[in-house]
Amino acid sequence: MSEKKRAKIVLKILNQTYPQAPIPLKHRNIFTLLVSVLLSAQCTDVNVNNVTRNIYPKYNQPKHFVELGQKKIENLIKSIGIFRIKSRSIYNLSKTLVKKYKGKVPKSFEELEELPGVGHKTASVVMAQGFGVPAFPVDTHIHRLAQRWGLTNGKNVVQTEKDLKKLFPIKNWNKLHLQIIYYGREYCKARECYGLTCKICTTCYPNRKKPIKTKKA
Repeated sequence: MSEKKRAKIVLKILNQTYPQAPIPLKHRNIFTLLVSVLLSAQCTDVNVNNVTRNIYPKYNQPKHFVELGQKKIENLIKSIGIFRIKSRSIYNLSKTLVKKYKGKVPKSFEELEELPGVGHKTASVVMAQGFGVPAFPVDTHIHRLAQRWGLTNGKNVVQTEKDLKKLFPIKNWNKLHLQIIYYGREYCKARECYGLTCKICTTCYPNRKKPIKTKKA
């Protein structure tokens, strides 16, 4: 079976399973979406949402976090992993947004990726989910699933992103990356499916007998 055929199977099953794919991170505006995506590194969306529900009603603009200062931001997010690094990034990017962009989140990959603590994946999420610009954010989970499903041989997320963009129509990218995340959490879990039990794996690889080993990003 070719990669293109497997891609069609994946798209069909994901559309059947998740006709709607809401943004999992709760936010009030594009700035709070950016903050939540930063907080979600090495942390679950549920944990991020639990923390930010007490923050965003009061603090939801870059100027608010500049006024708070790094130490107070640390206290607000201390139940989240690597909170000191994240608080520094949030404080510094808030300062940059106030000084350089009049408190607005810039609407380009290049400008986003220049912000403190913002990499390509974070920028892609904000572009896709915040601005509706076609993007295909690939994290380690999507990288793992794309390998399991035979959509890439990529040794890293950069190559996997390129491969997925070639296989799927641009109109599907924004929704598809969320559908893949939801499916991976529910059906194709890292330590449960192993490429052998979920509907996508068994349809794409009906004769697979051994657990699939994926290359880490």
